[in-house]
Amino acid sequence: MTRTETIVAAATPPGRGGVGIVRLSGPKVPEIAAVMLGELPPPRRATFGRFLDGAQQPIDAGLALFFPAPASYTGEHVLELHGHGGPLVMEALVARALELGARRAQPGEFTQRAFLNDKLDLAQAEAIADLIDAGSRAAVRAAMRSLQGEFSAMVRGLTEALIDVRTYVEAAIDFPEEEIDFLADRELEQRFAALREHFAGVLASAQQGRLLRDGMTVVIAGPPNAGKSSLMNRLAGFDAAIVAPVPGTTRDVLRERIEIEGLPLHLLDTAGLRIGGDAIEAEGMRRARGEIARADRVLFVIDAAADPAAEAFRAERARLPAEVPVTLVLNKCDLAEARVASGDFSPEPVPPRLYVSALTGAGLVELRAHLIGCMGFQSVDSGAVSARQRHLESLARARAHTEEAQRQLTERRAGELVAEELRAAQQALGEITGEFTSDDLLGRIFGSFCIGK
Repeated sequence: MTRTETIVAAATPPGRGGVGIVRLSGPKVPEIAAVMLGELPPPRRATFGRFLDGAQQPIDAGLALFFPAPASYTGEHVLELHGHGGPLVMEALVARALELGARRAQPGEFTQRAFLNDKLDLAQAEAIADLIDAGSRAAVRAAMRSLQGEFSAMVRGLTEALIDVRTYVEAAIDFPEEEIDFLADRELEQRFAALREHFAGVLASAQQGRLLRDGMTVVIAGPPNAGKSSLMNRLAGFDAAIVAPVPGTTRDVLRERIEIEGLPLHLLDTAGLRIGGDAIEAEGMRRARGEIARADRVLFVIDAAADPAAEAFRAERARLPAEVPVTLVLNKCDLAEARVASGDFSPEPVPPRLYVSALTGAGLVELRAHLIGCMGFQSVDSGAVSARQRHLESLARARAHTEEAQRQLTERRAGELVAEELRAAQQALGEITGEFTSDDLLGRIFGSFCIGK
């Protein structure tokens, strides 16, 4: 990116609205502002003015805010024009800025410039997108914690602890003539132990944040007429799926996003699994199996009245992916008192079982609690921060390098190898905040932002 260019974009969503905002950032902002407004507005003061076209005729009238560098969102000169929110008005203002030497901003380019100008780190930049996309109040609070730097502070604290151990090891390498074997010192073992605890704490908070941001995907599967769509409707709180006594009513995958105690939940209702059916139903079952393979958890629904021994689950179990956890949901418990014995599923792992009635709502409280518990979600009051899968992967790599460093220390007293593993761990942590990163990664991150942000 050439940061000597001035960029422009509408900062409000497309469509009609009471107010629309056009944002500019870059070195030409004072010049463009003076031409479009007739004069440069005073810094950081909302000033009423007319926004002029090339013939000095008003395109619109509204408020102008000028933020001189470096005290701005991007760290560059920034101008915001707050006008009326019609799409033609917004495009006319953008077109005028283009005439005066600006270019259209790419997705996320304003925030990318803020990152490149050290106004925020990469984790904070991602938290802005998470705040915009938050699907629950809990996710909003977690994103704000990260935006305010709480997650970055956790990572920096972990990095400082890692640097402390690395410094100790490299000092022992640099002074081999000393009589004391620093690598055999008990203090070094204690520092590694403290580092393990530190990793565990940061990972726990990040995992909670990842759940708040991404939630979990739950596929409702099972034989036809077991009540899968009824259960979907109960959990969603409205009639998301058609319910009928005819087998094969659900042919395609139905998706709904709900929230349970602040945790986003992606529910998928699928075609009934059985032998036979027409070509369309067979395609629905193929899609159902594809979604099951990608799920975080499968709710396998059984008609407890018609199949109290869960024979349909036994018949299907071999075709379910071994790595995807399954919860057996015995529906229509209002019509049957049968219970499935745990020993009936031995010697294979026994799936959790819940008894519900999608008709009456019995057992739904327990089902919701089970879904929260099986993902390891805790109260938002635990201080969760907004985190992404890439953050968890970087933390996991850093911890793996640290554990390898301790193994090299314990088994071989190989100071150089220990130091190299600790260096790799530090670099993995640096990828979270952007201290070490690639242009390709930056492109993927900021390319996911909306235009104007």
